[in-house]
Amino acid sequence: MTSNLTSGEQAAAAAVERSAATSQLRFATAGSVDDGKSTLVGRLLHDSKSVLADQLEAVEHASRSRGQEAPDLALLTDGLRAEREQGITIDVAYRYFATPKRRFILADTPGHVQYTRNMVTGASTAELAVVLVDARNGVVEQTRRHAAVAALLRVPHVVLAVNKMDLVDYAEPVFAAIAEEFTTYAASLGVPEITAIPISALAGDNVVTASANMDWYGGPTVLEHLETVPVGTDPSQDPARFPVQYVIRPQTTEHPDYRGYAGQIASGVLRVGDAVTVLPSGRTSAITGIDALGAMVDVAWAPQSVTLTLADDLDISRGDLLAPSDHAPATTRDVEATVCHLHDRPLRVGDRVLLKHTTRTVKAIIKDIPSRLTLADLSHHPAPGELAANDIGRVVLRTSEPLALDAYDASRRTGSFLLIDPADGTTLTAGMAGDSFAAPADGAEAARDDEGWDF
Repeated sequence: MTSNLTSGEQAAAAAVERSAATSQLRFATAGSVDDGKSTLVGRLLHDSKSVLADQLEAVEHASRSRGQEAPDLALLTDGLRAEREQGITIDVAYRYFATPKRRFILADTPGHVQYTRNMVTGASTAELAVVLVDARNGVVEQTRRHAAVAALLRVPHVVLAVNKMDLVDYAEPVFAAIAEEFTTYAASLGVPEITAIPISALAGDNVVTASANMDWYGGPTVLEHLETVPVGTDPSQDPARFPVQYVIRPQTTEHPDYRGYAGQIASGVLRVGDAVTVLPSGRTSAITGIDALGAMVDVAWAPQSVTLTLADDLDISRGDLLAPSDHAPATTRDVEATVCHLHDRPLRVGDRVLLKHTTRTVKAIIKDIPSRLTLADLSHHPAPGELAANDIGRVVLRTSEPLALDAYDASRRTGSFLLIDPADGTTLTAGMAGDSFAAPADGAEAARDDEGWDF
């Protein structure tokens, strides 16, 4: 922690970080079809002794029924019948496991181009992405696509796992060439940290234990890197953001005038006495109390869930955002963002949608789609008019009410949003506010009018 906190606060914050952040890592795996993602995940689970006996027995039985002598560890994550029949990953498979050093939440994402949206879902909360490459094929188009998605989502750590090294005789030059090509490309996208590891998921080389076949490699195994990579952030480095989730008004004899605002601190530190602004109304007050799990405290920080009380009785409801008065975000009804379209129905200029940002949901209209990004070469297709499933592009929206949006590169939590179908509540699109390496194209066509929407 920084000097912004007292020594007692630093000790308490360090304890929270050890239990809630440093000891837990969210990571996602990605790669082309048949690069061995599910096998790598299965090997991690198996060799770290995170597989129950009945699970391993089921995998062994399924493997024998398919004519395989050794258990197919990929079946530990390929849970859907269609996945097992086709031998591919279709849905995002979440797995939870732990070692003495750290707990892990793992998202095994699909490799098919048509399931790029699933990688966006799996990597949206990840602190690390493992991108697999088949040593025989090297960096391919889908590898570049996954690196670009990781960069767009601001995943802070990327591991390049060069798999199937056993099929290229564990040759160091093969690994070195792939690592150099991928590192150069990912660095050009702004990925802050890239670690390359040569592995054989099938044989277990450099996954959990060091490989005797690659004595030329002196770096960590995949698990060693996962256990030691720095995770979590110093909450005092970021402006505080508190989306109100629920207003507590017991109105009982014991608490006739109590008014508390419950929610999870999205970022930063809150203290009793802090001057705060309520957005989007702009009204101000001061924090008079912080209730953390039934105990009154003087300070709280992300990602704690707390209840705040204020000095003034203001009209505050679910969806409002509390922020320090001296670091409050600007509110706007005009949103420019990079989005990934998730639904099979295209997103078109003129569409009416609901925009969900933290705990707030408002009406919005798609005013313009300036460009669609071609992830293979990062070129921009100007004014496409619509985004199909798995497309990533720039979007301009107009909302019915002001939103307190941060830029996504400043806060993944308060800079992200979802677009929802107002008719049936289906999630359509995932959005990241502000600029990205996918800059808007010039000369986009004018948007359609918004007749029929009274904002």
